[in-house]
Amino acid sequence: MIKVGIIGGTGYTGVELLRLLSTHPQAQLKVITSRSEAGRAVADLFPNLRGHTELAYVEPDPAYFDECDLVFFATPNGVAMKQVPELLQRGIRIIDLAADFRIKDQPTWEHWYGMSHACPEQLESAVYGLPELHREAIRSASLVANPGCYPTAVLLGFLPLIENGLVDIDHLIADAKSGVSGAGRTANVGTLMGEVGESFKAYAIPGHRHQPEISQTLKQLADKPVQFTFVPHLVPMIRGIEATLYARLKVTETDLQALYESRYADEPFVDVLQAGSHPETRSVRGSNHCRIAIHRPLDGEVVVVSSVIDNLVKGAAGQAVQNMNLMFGLAENCGLEQVALLP
Repeated sequence: MIKVGIIGGTGYTGVELLRLLSTHPQAQLKVITSRSEAGRAVADLFPNLRGHTELAYVEPDPAYFDECDLVFFATPNGVAMKQVPELLQRGIRIIDLAADFRIKDQPTWEHWYGMSHACPEQLESAVYGLPELHREAIRSASLVANPGCYPTAVLLGFLPLIENGLVDIDHLIADAKSGVSGAGRTANVGTLMGEVGESFKAYAIPGHRHQPEISQTLKQLADKPVQFTFVPHLVPMIRGIEATLYARLKVTETDLQALYESRYADEPFVDVLQAGSHPETRSVRGSNHCRIAIHRPLDGEVVVVSSVIDNLVKGAAGQAVQNMNLMFGLAENCGLEQVALLP
């Protein structure tokens, strides 16, 4: 049984971790911290967990984690990097669901996140936790940087094309849309349903924090810099991401449907839909799946890939549990076999 702790379990990714771990057959949740909710029963804050956990929140004292094998950070950016060194010294393995260790280049990270990095010595050794790309490294990792939600949808969609050198890497475009839960649980006028309902907008067009994270991995896949345009959008729904990806083919004879089906044939959480399909975010809501479809409009030189995930599951907590399973030698789908919610 894996003994697990969660630091910062009051946000949307925190409650998703609690939901998944509370029924995980090989994980035992030992401690969960919150400065603002210390002493309060978890089920009082999240009534969906009533009957599934008796834990109460405690102050984030490192001593609480001494009996843990693994700690998840479900905290704002900039928190994990201050506490990771001490936990690693205690022999505790870590999965960070924030962005503290996703970007390898310290100046790039500091530019996009607007603060000095507290433990840059861990940037290089942290494993980027996209199982479909770094499965073997994740198995032996002490520190895993869980990918962002947009990067997960975008990278899984582009991966087979870039790996096989089939597209012009100077003209990659991702047009992505997310529900409001991607903005977190903190009260914000801009994400109130009265503000986003019956509306739709692009945001962060000059630059989004997930862009350097995506570009970093695309560069690694292509083995040279890429030119990548990323435009996120906010849509009036709670969960879900749809990423529409565009690239210009260098080789038009390849059977792209067969390529994707072959690449993801053994991946438990990537579902390549039949030719002509259009993935829906509702088809993955509450599950750890990514569903993908590939198109060549008018049989032209442009390939269009549609990729959908639940931003809180495969885009956050579910992928973190998938990484935990790999780190502890469990079946990858252990505790992650939930069927998506419909309607």
